[in-house]
Amino acid sequence: MSMDRKKVETISHGAEECPITATIGVIGGKWKPPIIWLLLKGPMRFGELHKTMPGMALKVLSRQLKELENDGIVVRTAYPEVPPRVEYSLSEKGQSLQQIMLQLSDWSREHIMAPQA
Repeated sequence: MSMDRKKVETISHGAEECPITATIGVIGGKWKPPIIWLLLKGPMRFGELHKTMPGMALKVLSRQLKELENDGIVVRTAYPEVPPRVEYSLSEKGQSLQQIMLQLSDWSREHIMAPQA
């Protein structure tokens, strides 16, 4: 057994202690990963986000953004203009997900989206 494998087994004794579960609780689900993915490119307005995700109800988008904001992943910026303008962007904490999102994207392209031989 490799040293890395022993280390993993020593750290995680049971499924309830898996740190990945906490992460998935914050960024998991059907819509949060695509929202984060889109915001990695830069700030977007609510309407822009909605247009890029057909099939997503406005109420669902609003709820997902509020949850991401409450978890410190997304920042909502309201500008004092008429008509009101609101932009969503990733916080520093949200930006720290960039590398893992890219790795998940690469893994998906290689193992899920790639044509099967």
